[in-house]
Amino acid sequence: MAILFRPPPSQCRSFSPSVFNHISGEISSPSRLSLKTSGVENWVSRFQSKSLSLVFSGALALGLSLSGVGFAEAKVGVNKPELLPKEFTSVIDVAGFLSNGQKKRIAQEIANLEKDTGFKLRVLAQNYPVTPGLAIKDFWQVDDSTIVFVADPTFGNILNFNVGATVDLDIPRSFWSRLAGKYGNMFYWKEKGEDASIEAAVMAISSCLREPVGPNNCAEIQ
Repeated sequence: MAILFRPPPSQCRSFSPSVFNHISGEISSPSRLSLKTSGVENWVSRFQSKSLSLVFSGALALGLSLSGVGFAEAKVGVNKPELLPKEFTSVIDVAGFLSNGQKKRIAQEIANLEKDTGFKLRVLAQNYPVTPGLAIKDFWQVDDSTIVFVADPTFGNILNFNVGATVDLDIPRSFWSRLAGKYGNMFYWKEKGEDASIEAAVMAISSCLREPVGPNNCAEIQ
């Protein structure tokens, strides 16, 4: 599999509930902790390496797969700039999940958030493999202050995130997995709709990023 773009670990972090679930399953008791630590660290390292390789390939292919580890083996690079809009927008919906009114509301929330905090939230709604993929990186000028939120139900959980290093310093990593667990699970979006999951996640991210940085920031998913 060709790797089209692999951002260095210093530039972005990607998060997956499956990582934490796998680790908790491996370390089943305190007495086994010392025996498992090395293997777990190696596993996480290998997984992160594969995942980061896909962040801007198969569509920001699903950000980093909050949908599961197995998908990472199957993705190939996608680069379809023809699917990008002609003019800049912080919300790209190639899947048709959002109405025009919803896209405008989300874009306005994102604009207000960026003005108030400096953080850049970007939303891509897709159904892999129909996605702009690698073309997103240059279109959005993704940097350390950017959160790329990829909404794709292909692998179950619809919420997927790629988080810039500056954001990672301020936001607890557990926030992303908890957010995906609350609004991204299949039961939620199948009952309420993909659009409801996307809007709820955007508002939760906006609320979290506006909280003062501290030991308890983003403790609750709004």
